[in-house]
Amino acid sequence: MVKRLCRVACLLLLLLPAAGATTARSESRPNIVLVLADDLETGTLPYFPNITRLVRQGTSFDRFFVTNSWCCPSRSSILRSQYVHSHGVLTNTAPEGGFDRFHTLGLERSTIGTWMQQAGYRTALMGKFLNHYPGETADESFVPPGWNEWHVPVTHLYEEYGYRLNENGTLVDHGFQEQDYLSDVLARKATDFITGSKGTPFFLYLAPIGPHNPANPAVRHANAFAGATAPRTPSFNQEDVSAEPLWLRTRPPLSEVDVGEVDERYRARMRSMLGVDDLVGSVVQALKKSGKLNNTYIFFGSDNGFHLGTHRLKQGKTTPFDEAIRVPLVVRGPGVKAGATISRLGSTVDLAATFADLAGATMPPFAEGRSLVPLLKGHPPGEWRRNVLVEFVRPTNRSSAAQTPVPGYQALRTERYAYARYETGERQLYDVHADPYELHNLAGKADPALLAGLDARLTAMVTCSGATCRVADARE
Repeated sequence: MVKRLCRVACLLLLLLPAAGATTARSESRPNIVLVLADDLETGTLPYFPNITRLVRQGTSFDRFFVTNSWCCPSRSSILRSQYVHSHGVLTNTAPEGGFDRFHTLGLERSTIGTWMQQAGYRTALMGKFLNHYPGETADESFVPPGWNEWHVPVTHLYEEYGYRLNENGTLVDHGFQEQDYLSDVLARKATDFITGSKGTPFFLYLAPIGPHNPANPAVRHANAFAGATAPRTPSFNQEDVSAEPLWLRTRPPLSEVDVGEVDERYRARMRSMLGVDDLVGSVVQALKKSGKLNNTYIFFGSDNGFHLGTHRLKQGKTTPFDEAIRVPLVVRGPGVKAGATISRLGSTVDLAATFADLAGATMPPFAEGRSLVPLLKGHPPGEWRRNVLVEFVRPTNRSSAAQTPVPGYQALRTERYAYARYETGERQLYDVHADPYELHNLAGKADPALLAGLDARLTAMVTCSGATCRVADARE
């Protein structure tokens, strides 16, 4: 009997170091924070001090693109690491898009939230989820699987005041007082989540509304950027559109009144971004105070870009131009070089793959993105993406269709070319080395062999699925 007890005790002692090692490994795994702005174009980050500090302390991507330049398809790609043709959320609204489509297809059963939970992470999604959530297929208290903490507006989210928030299944109405401003509420909840995470690594998906229209600012920022004007890039109010597709060729130049409206919208957007910048500052401060900053990766990006007078568009997105499809991405964290820039092609389809790689989470076979970790750690692989895919489907919903003049298209972004083919049969081709503002459409006079090669690469991308996408995206 005594010998048996000794053997049991010895076995327990042998097991203790293994258990301790497992705990140590769990605690050493990094925390991950994604801050995803809404409709933020490239080029404005230097105006925001907390985001600028991230840029100085981290690495920026200067050729990072979305899978679709509209919110819901883009965010579905972020959640699932899939291109639009694979996840099937084609637009912002039902029946072919929006939250209802995502929910009806059962896509929420496997997202970056569920993958991170399965890897032992505590997860939270705060802010915007998917357009028209909770829609017609779920009630306002519905919380999708994969999220330990859920703080998502179900009404009036774009106003940032007078909204209803689903707080872990409990509905809480917020009014019009200064403390109700949504970005500030999200900042407080993010701080509580960060400081309340003890011993377990966490993944925080933080999705503020700014600078999406109507771009309401916090009271403290209401008078900022007085007199500021939208950037007058070479593509602003594009002069010659004679070689462009019909949807652009028939647009009149912006009038003086139009330009004034563009500038006022730009000022509003910049003011609303100050609230997002404050949120970023709150997150960094919470990480610092809780001793977690040095073991946390912070990603800052956007779901799509935005036109502000460029290519004769007073406002909007959904085009294949860089203003709509190229977005900022800044990463700060362990082993990430400070003040560096990465020029390799990246896509929002890569975000979930990157988070999973950092966390040691298992990616499902349907995932199509590439992990950015080798690039961030300064060890780029020998073979990398040469093609970025962007897909746009024109909505059948009449009110949504009225928001965009653009017909459906499939587009390819390579290291040198921007190529789009429309459902109308029209094409666009720009040499972005010689023509970075995409002012001279070469499709009508380009070498047929070049067009055929781009067509073949684009066809390979729009027909890829799962791992085959990481073959198609490297095709020359």
